[in-house]
Amino acid sequence: MLFNSLEFLLFFVVVTGLFFALPHKFRWLWLLLASCFFYMAFVPVYILILFATIIIDFFAGKFIESSEGKMRKRFLILSLVANIGILVLFKYYNFFIENINSTLHLFNLTVQLPFLKMLLPIGLSFHTFQAMSYTIEVYRGNQKAEQHFGIYALYVMFYPQLVAGPIERPQSLLHQFHEKKTFNEDDFFVGIKMMLWGFFKKVVIADRVGVLVNHVYKSPDSSNATMLGIAAVFFAIQLYCDFSGYSTIALGAARTMGFRLMVNFKNPFNTVTVSEFWTRWHISLSSWFKDYVFYPIATDKREWGIWGSIFAVGITYLLSGIWHGAGWGYIIWGVLTGGFIIAEILLKVKPAKIKKSRVKKTLGLVYTFVAFVFTCIFFRSATVADSLTIFKTLFSSNWGMLQYEEVFSKFSLILSVLLIIFLFFAETKFIDKVVESRLSEMKKANLAFGIGILSLILLLGEFQKLSFIYFQF
Repeated sequence: MLFNSLEFLLFFVVVTGLFFALPHKFRWLWLLLASCFFYMAFVPVYILILFATIIIDFFAGKFIESSEGKMRKRFLILSLVANIGILVLFKYYNFFIENINSTLHLFNLTVQLPFLKMLLPIGLSFHTFQAMSYTIEVYRGNQKAEQHFGIYALYVMFYPQLVAGPIERPQSLLHQFHEKKTFNEDDFFVGIKMMLWGFFKKVVIADRVGVLVNHVYKSPDSSNATMLGIAAVFFAIQLYCDFSGYSTIALGAARTMGFRLMVNFKNPFNTVTVSEFWTRWHISLSSWFKDYVFYPIATDKREWGIWGSIFAVGITYLLSGIWHGAGWGYIIWGVLTGGFIIAEILLKVKPAKIKKSRVKKTLGLVYTFVAFVFTCIFFRSATVADSLTIFKTLFSSNWGMLQYEEVFSKFSLILSVLLIIFLFFAETKFIDKVVESRLSEMKKANLAFGIGILSLILLLGEFQKLSFIYFQF
């Protein structure tokens, strides 16, 4: 079920309304059933995979907590192997087989390993990583093993963040399902404002600029450098508005019921280095890799000094690229992103120093955005060959007029640019203050915000039920 659909609007009203109408002791069950229904609206049978991992991790957590010595580690490994094994099978098996078969072909071997015909369960990487964080935190002693199976299942399946995050930690979310929630009008209307802002980013900006992006990236060799350059920039904007739009809607839907989810984006384009950018973009994933990959490796290699940190950065972003998808484009994207950060470490680039100078700050903002756009070409292209075609054209003299006006007119281009400028200005200057304000505060601003954003959504929104980009991960 897509957030940007009338079905979800009805689902949200019913789920939220009955949540407060039901006694506290039944609310966990209602949310769990609603979350199952939400997930099954995509491919029903894949809920069995979720159930299997939930059962394994629930009992693994209990066994880890009650065991001592090596047995604790064995139960943790069992849990991790089960989760990673399912992820590898569904997400990476065919990618591995394709590359193995290609290698065999190079050596004139006729053996061809079989592919598996299966769809990737939606949001598999998200709920797998959330489940793994539970057993890891129990193992580390930072979280007590959950004794209520239904509550643990709800932790993994909570519908607002089930398919595209944020990836929650158990110590931040689990206890909230045990708490008795009473209707709070401030939380409810803050949540509604969050959802409106998320819908604006998704249906007004992301889906609008996505028309041009999809058309150009479908056949990059038929576009001139002007169109490719615009499409590359627009994809960076589309990706941000699409993904942060989902996260904002998720936070808002949870907030209406009194639940607080992790903020996943903090104005990432207002950063002056790539390393700073990744502390504000997809924060739940970046912090997951930092805590469970980077720090363990860097600590283990601390005798290497700065090279230990560089090695840890390289591995972390390589794995981040692999997490995003089974394709060489994602791997190259991860390696390049890690390369920018490693270069900043070696050059001892400090964001705080850059921000002291207006000129350096401006250059830093441009550098960070260009670096992101550059890496995103590999992220978005269907193949690595398409990425190389785009770069070859961009660095050629093939710059010309705007093409495909039948697909994306000059008016649409100008409107998109104006909307993007408004977005950046709003998120830099006032949006957090307005959205988080209580009903008793800033009454005129709240009213203007609600009417204005809702009007923009209704007048300029692209209501084609376009899926969210990160659903594929």
